[in-house]
Amino acid sequence: MKRKKLSKEAVAKKYGFKSGLEEKIANELTDKKVNFGYEEEKITYTIPESLHKYTPDFKIKKSEDRILYIETKGRWVTADRKKLKLVKEQHPELDIRILFQNAKNKISKNSKTTYGDYADKIGIPWAEKTIPDSWFE
Repeated sequence: MKRKKLSKEAVAKKYGFKSGLEEKIANELTDKKVNFGYEEEKITYTIPESLHKYTPDFKIKKSEDRILYIETKGRWVTADRKKLKLVKEQHPELDIRILFQNAKNKISKNSKTTYGDYADKIGIPWAEKTIPDSWFE
């Protein structure tokens, strides 16, 4: 049986490099008797924040100075859960509530946490199917 010849990149990866170019540079440094290390340090950095906008489904003016925001959710996917959690953390003064089609849905196949459980965890009042009259008082 004939063995397939490995590419330079495959050889480099086999010996710990991520590319053929990295291996080439390591060989050059070795040939020049330069003392060097390969991927020895980790340097931390922060990805700058990016500004996003959240648009609530419904805005209800309860009085001159009280506004209620209602977000309706059939499916509450991870990205939407993260978004609402961040909005709630960054704007605790806002009265944001969620109306679920089915609050008993699980947040994922492998989780026991329901939509309602997660809303409770992040401090957002919720209801299922219809808006409770108490939300208007």
